Amino acid sequence: MRQTRFTQGALGLLLAGLLLAGLLAAVALPGHAQQAYYAGKTIEILIPFGPGGGTDIEARFLAPFFEKHIAGNPKIIIRNMPGGGSILGANWYAQNAKPDGLQMLATSGSTVIPFILGVSRVAYEFSKWKLVKVNGVGGVVYVSPRTGITKPEDLLKPATPLVYGGIGATALDLTTLLLFEVLGMDVRSVLGFEGRGPARLAFERGETNIDYQTTPAYLTQVIPLVKEGKAVPIMSMGFINERGVMVRDPASPDLPTAYEVYQILHKRKPDGLLRWKAYQTLVSAGFSYQKAFWVPTGTPPEALTALNESIDRMNRDVQFKVQSKQILEGYTILRGDQTEAAVLRSMRVTLDVKKFITDLLQQKYNVRL
Repeated sequence: MRQTRFTQGALGLLLAGLLLAGLLAAVALPGHAQQAYYAGKTIEILIPFGPGGGTDIEARFLAPFFEKHIAGNPKIIIRNMPGGGSILGANWYAQNAKPDGLQMLATSGSTVIPFILGVSRVAYEFSKWKLVKVNGVGGVVYVSPRTGITKPEDLLKPATPLVYGGIGATALDLTTLLLFEVLGMDVRSVLGFEGRGPARLAFERGETNIDYQTTPAYLTQVIPLVKEGKAVPIMSMGFINERGVMVRDPASPDLPTAYEVYQILHKRKPDGLLRWKAYQTLVSAGFSYQKAFWVPTGTPPEALTALNESIDRMNRDVQFKVQSKQILEGYTILRGDQTEAAVLRSMRVTLDVKKFITDLLQQKYNVRL
C-alpha cells in the first residue's frame, strides 16, 4: 500500500486548519455561546433614602424581577444610604461608583429637584450617568381625621392647625410646599426627615396631620390606613400629560387634582399665576419621570444592553403585570436608552420659575442655594 508523507510545514498547516474548523463549529453550537455579562455576578442598588419610602419600596419590588430577567441572572442586593434628602447617597455614588454595571443608583424627585435648583451641596451630574429605567409615579395628599377635613372645601378651615413632615425644602417636598402656596393653605412644615417612610411614620404617630406619599408607598402603606379610618385622601398632585396639561393621576383617578382643587377653593383657574407655573414645572420634573435607576457613563455596552433588554422582558412578564398593580398602578417601567433624552430635558426650568422658587425658599424657609 502506498503511504502519503507530509512535510513538517504541511502537517502544521493541516493541524491549524483542523483547529480553526473546530473553533468555528464550537462557536456555531448553542451550548458554546458566549457567557452573559452578568452571569455569576451581583448588582447592588443604592437607595439614597431610608427604608419604607416609595423609592425603597419600588426598588425592593423590582429586585427579584431584575434577577429573573437580566441575562445571566445576577443576584440583586439593596443598600440604603440616607442623608441630605438623597444628596449624600447620590454624591457618594458620583464619586465612587465604578463603570462596570455592578452598582445602580435609584433616584427620585428629591434627587432631581436639588440638581435643578443648583443646590451647592449637589456634587452629581445626571448627564454623567446612563439611564437604566424610569417610571412616573403619582402623589396623594391625605390628612388625619382629627383635622376635620373630609373634602377639598375644608382645606382652608381645618379644625386643628395643619402640620406637615418632610425631608427638606429643596427635596421633592418643595412640590408639596408650592402646592400649599398655590392653594393658600396655612401649614406648619417640620423638615429634616430622612425619607418619606419616616415622615409617614410621624403621621401615624400623630406628630403631623397632613402628608403625601408617592404611588408605591401610598398603595401599600397608606391605603390600609384609609381603610382603618386613620387617613383621609383629599387630592392627587396631578399628572402632566404629553401635551403639558394636568390630568388626573392614573393611579388615583377618583381623586381631584391640585388644578381642580384650586378651582373648588378659589372659583377660578390658576393658569397664568407664576406660583402655579412653578408647581406644574416641578410636578413634571419630579413626578412624570420620578423613579429612575442609573449607572455611570462608561459602563460596558454589553451590560447596558442586558439591563435595557431586561425591562422589555419584565414588562411582558404576566406575574410582573399582576403584582405591579399594587406598586405602580397605571404607570409603566420605561427603558432608559429610549427615554434618557426626555428625562434630561425635563430637568431644565425657566429663569422666572427658578427665581420664584429661589426667592420663596430664602424668604419663607431661610434656605439659600
